[in-house]
Amino acid sequence: MAEHPDCALVRRAFEAFIRGDMDTLSTFMTSDVVHHVPGDNTMSGHHKGLEACIRLYRQWGGPDGSSKAIEPEMLTADGRGHVIFGYRYRARSADGSRSFDMKAAQFITVIGGKISDIDECVEDIDALNAYWR
Repeated sequence: MAEHPDCALVRRAFEAFIRGDMDTLSTFMTSDVVHHVPGDNTMSGHHKGLEACIRLYRQWGGPDGSSKAIEPEMLTADGRGHVIFGYRYRARSADGSRSFDMKAAQFITVIGGKISDIDECVEDIDALNAYWR
């Protein structure tokens, strides 16, 4: 069974994100993309526009000595421009004082072959807040 084109798009965008290739990642997103991050911390909020989203991703992957990992668990499409991207999300601060390990998912909207909206959901918002303070 062939991968749905919307799932393939999200997979390629994720691969670019993990490589830190923001130039390639930006080609998979609309100029007015919005990424909604839950919680009440430095990463939370509605990041509106391509530049704001790329800043968010650079902040996540910044060289702070921490270890962070996103391990994909599923990609599913509804055939109407929506993808659910489920993953395991892990992080540990450089000094080991903060960490989390949880399931998370993104509800992604695809319009015209590009990602236009990302709504992130996490298993433990309190742990996310404590980590990203």
